[in-house]
Amino acid sequence: MTDLPLLSLLLLIPFGGSVALLAWPGQPSAARLRTACIALLGLQLLTSLAVLVPFDPSEAGLQLQEVHRWLPGLGLEYRLGVDGLSLPLVLINGALTLVSAVCTREFSRRPRLYFALLLLISGAVNGAFLADNLLLFFLFYELELIPLWLLISIWGGAGRAYAATKFLIFTAISGMLILGAFLGLALFTGSVDFSLTPVDSERLGMGAQLVLLAALLVGFGIKMPLVPFHTWLPDAHTQSSTPVSVLLAGVLLKLGTYGLLRFGMGLFPEAWAQLAPALAVWAAVSVVFGSLAAIAQQDMKRMVAYSSVGHMGYILLAAAAATPVSLLGTEFQMVSHGLISALLFLLVGIVYRKTGTRDLTVLRGLLNPERGLPLTGSLMIVGVMASAGMPGMAGFISEFLVFRGSITAYPIATLVCLVGSGLTAVYFLLLVNRAFFGRLAITPPADPVQDARLDIQLAAVNPRETVPAIALGIAVVALGLVPSTLGQLSEAATTAMAQARIG
Repeated sequence: MTDLPLLSLLLLIPFGGSVALLAWPGQPSAARLRTACIALLGLQLLTSLAVLVPFDPSEAGLQLQEVHRWLPGLGLEYRLGVDGLSLPLVLINGALTLVSAVCTREFSRRPRLYFALLLLISGAVNGAFLADNLLLFFLFYELELIPLWLLISIWGGAGRAYAATKFLIFTAISGMLILGAFLGLALFTGSVDFSLTPVDSERLGMGAQLVLLAALLVGFGIKMPLVPFHTWLPDAHTQSSTPVSVLLAGVLLKLGTYGLLRFGMGLFPEAWAQLAPALAVWAAVSVVFGSLAAIAQQDMKRMVAYSSVGHMGYILLAAAAATPVSLLGTEFQMVSHGLISALLFLLVGIVYRKTGTRDLTVLRGLLNPERGLPLTGSLMIVGVMASAGMPGMAGFISEFLVFRGSITAYPIATLVCLVGSGLTAVYFLLLVNRAFFGRLAITPPADPVQDARLDIQLAAVNPRETVPAIALGIAVVALGLVPSTLGQLSEAATTAMAQARIG
């Protein structure tokens, strides 16, 4: 299996599948297109799982490398590699893109384009996680921009034009800053190989390092997103369809966190150490703001979106501390947030389809075992408990590693983030209590007794929707109970990153 170009297959399958769907002769039915897309994404997931066979978890560096000369004069080479930082994210991408295709229910508008875009995004994300060349990473990073913009602007809600345009502008600025930093690095160092080689003070002055690192911090901070660059995210989630929200929160935000670690801290370890105290403060502000903003929301989807802003702050805190334990916590946080947020957005989508609203001032008693959504409500409780860091679930081990690894380096910022973690339990308790407990009702609170909608019978949930949600719920619990599965995969890579930062 080591002779197979597994990493190239992770690009060929989704990209080739996307072209094949667009070139499919005639007018294939939406159901056939969906089946083909699911089959291709299933094959991609199996290929990413096959990477685990030759992968050596004890090796810290990039493995299974594939190198081909492309445009050497420009420094652009086809260089792929995988390590303990990127492999779990490739697996998450394969799993959640498949979930997005499985839970897609709306086929009435341009199904050929829709499923082709899903495949294109999945391939671009794989390429970004596997790229071992700065320009190659940038090409894949930008490749997902237009497809996601189309997914929001064509299949989104009533305000999709505004949300999609806002997303496009913010993400385009992010890309320009990242490209500017990469080109500036080549200009200042006189090297155009665009390799992932750390820069020290002998190679580049500290002033130039700080400027380039600041550009990367803002560029990837927009993508994560961090306060104050977060405003595009709630609008994009609110107007996106459920499968797109799953993809956006579970996978695409991780391009920002991965880039922050791989290129921000990885390329500029000395400048990172200089800015680390300020980054810890930035993380604390982002965590608290995201949590308080979530508490203020009445729309379930916006509440979950703002929770992502807070949880991305934990990753910045752990990266600022850059200890072996905290960096292992960043990997756990990226994976657990991908699973938990995907689960929550799936469940919010089910609630919206069955009730016609996400308004927490309107919904009541959805946990009703006879006429409500008992399975959806039960899975929602699992999801919010995991997000709030309940022991035995993925969120707990992630936050424990982040806080345990950061407390010695930045005790005040860590304690503030702990407060943010407590606020997570507050706003998700408000969500569950308002929407799922009490007497079943979908009515404004003004005069519920006289409203006929008190006597409602909600339609049963399709297994197509519940099976992916159940699978994600099981994964969230399994990762919390057996964290060693991820820890063994990533510990060597994250420990080496911490040692390089210290050195």
